[in-house]
Amino acid sequence: MFKIVRTALPFIAAGLLVGPLAHAAPPAHGAAHSQASSAKPVDPIVTELMTKDLPDIAGKDVLMITVDYPPGAADPIHRHDAQAFVYVLEGSIVMQLKGDKAVTLTPGQTFYEGPDDIHTVGRNASQTQPAKFLVLLIKNKGAPAVLPVQ
Repeated sequence: MFKIVRTALPFIAAGLLVGPLAHAAPPAHGAAHSQASSAKPVDPIVTELMTKDLPDIAGKDVLMITVDYPPGAADPIHRHDAQAFVYVLEGSIVMQLKGDKAVTLTPGQTFYEGPDDIHTVGRNASQTQPAKFLVLLIKNKGAPAVLPVQ
């Protein structure tokens, strides 16, 4: 499985950057989460691009999404019961997993979350500029993409 991911991931990301994703329209108004008051961070905007069964890996599928962080946006603490591969498209984001140091990522940089990792920080590094990243999630077929952590 990892050989498939290592071999295919750069080609998928490159194809997306020069293909339809580079010319895609912004998400429809209804796709955005409601904006919260200034006391709470702005919600990210998640757009599902594709879901595909992985016939060579029994019981698994891949979910491809983009996450748009408006200025000041942040995620709640969560985890993915999946292998999550992140590729920054624009702006600057801060990511941190439980027990690790926070990292700031810029366009072209990558980040990985394993199925047991708790994502404690996920936010736009800027209060004035938007950020956007692509995520590939290899997960159990039909499983939710995000699991809240109490």
